[in-house]
Amino acid sequence: MATYERLTAQDRSFLDLEGPNTHMHVAGCFVFEAGPLRAPDGSLDIERIREYVTSRLHQIPRYRQRIEKIPIENHPVWVDDDCFNIAYHVRHTSLPEPGDDRQLKRLCGRVMSQQLDRGKPLWEIWVVEGLEHDRVALVSKAHHCMIDGIAGTDLLQALLSVTPAKTFEPAPGWYPNPVPPKTQLLRDAALRRALTPFSVARAAARAARHPEALIRQIDESLAGIGDALTALKPAADTPFNRKIGPHRRFDWVGFDLDEVKRVKKALGGTVNDVVLATVAGAVGRFLVQRGVSRYKQKNFDFRVFCPVSVRPTSQRGTLGNHVSSMIASLPIAETDPRKRMAAVTRTMGDLKDSKQALGAELLASVSEWTAPTLMSLAARLAFRSRASNMIVTNVPGPQLPLYLLGARMIEAYPMVPLFVNNALGIALFSYSGGLYWGFNADWDLFPDLHDFVVAVNTSFHELCDAAEAAA
Repeated sequence: MATYERLTAQDRSFLDLEGPNTHMHVAGCFVFEAGPLRAPDGSLDIERIREYVTSRLHQIPRYRQRIEKIPIENHPVWVDDDCFNIAYHVRHTSLPEPGDDRQLKRLCGRVMSQQLDRGKPLWEIWVVEGLEHDRVALVSKAHHCMIDGIAGTDLLQALLSVTPAKTFEPAPGWYPNPVPPKTQLLRDAALRRALTPFSVARAAARAARHPEALIRQIDESLAGIGDALTALKPAADTPFNRKIGPHRRFDWVGFDLDEVKRVKKALGGTVNDVVLATVAGAVGRFLVQRGVSRYKQKNFDFRVFCPVSVRPTSQRGTLGNHVSSMIASLPIAETDPRKRMAAVTRTMGDLKDSKQALGAELLASVSEWTAPTLMSLAARLAFRSRASNMIVTNVPGPQLPLYLLGARMIEAYPMVPLFVNNALGIALFSYSGGLYWGFNADWDLFPDLHDFVVAVNTSFHELCDAAEAAA
């Protein structure tokens, strides 16, 4: 009986993409009320928090597993960590009281600048006390090979509760499975390779029973590959696209989700279109501050990489990555917010009608059947060739309050990792009536990161004013 699990080609690609300057963990800063998390003497009860997290780990077994490699093939697999220690993963730190948001952001940047240890389960939670207004923050990070945005949302809901309950059931017993011997890993890998042609043949036989559907699928797949390859041409050369270092800055802003929906209703499009129109306006304004005139911007093909979830409903609650992507050009030189919103809505509509996301999804499937490193090579090519200028990822979250041992989560700011030549990444998370933006940037290339955050705020309120005028 197997006591390990192979990483998919897509999950492996995030391990392969990691380097000294490209940390492939997704992360977030989650702010809670502090009161219910205190011990009777008023101190933060970190041991109770650790016990609680331990009590939930049976729902997310990957959090007690580490990476092992198959000999010769060198493909990674998940195995149980027989040295698992909750105190290593749930860490306790403090800001000098009264700590403000600026200090918390600096701490987040330092935590996110550190790679996860590949010899241990690939996650950490830093519990931060000392915040003003009687708050506590949880700074979490997990390797992208474990989770994508939707899986991260499912994970958050597994750790937290929809009720302010302060009690919990003790952790069930856990006994790690033994790490399989290297001879077993090698034997299983050889057997898998030998059986791959038969798997392909069975898939072909199933497809032959429905030839019309097969022809339609092939046609769509070829179109998708064409659209995906077209999107790989170099985007504009901008200050957002320089060689990054290992150090990070983190900043954030939050908007009322109802306001975002009012803009969507008045100007047309979707919530995500409002997000991209906001980003487009902010980029144009920020580049002017950096000395790039609107005239020069008109010649820029400024493109954003937008991950798209392809996770089926049946696999909600599972870890791993089920994402494809679209690359969208933004009208950064457009100063009229209504025209900017209309242009984004047209662009995203055209992309949804294209097969670009399908082409990326097909590449992942082909990688599983052939060379698992194919996905990694394609991703490296895309980012090294500057196929996009930045990542913008928007993950829908729960619209009800969540609680940690009775403490309500107040805010939730996500973080997307930086890739080669992408010095700024934007992640969004909707939660309990708010739309929370997290900005992850290279420390040296973006000393003015907060200026960009201010530009985002200004750009969004331009859209709000336009929506009010249109109403």
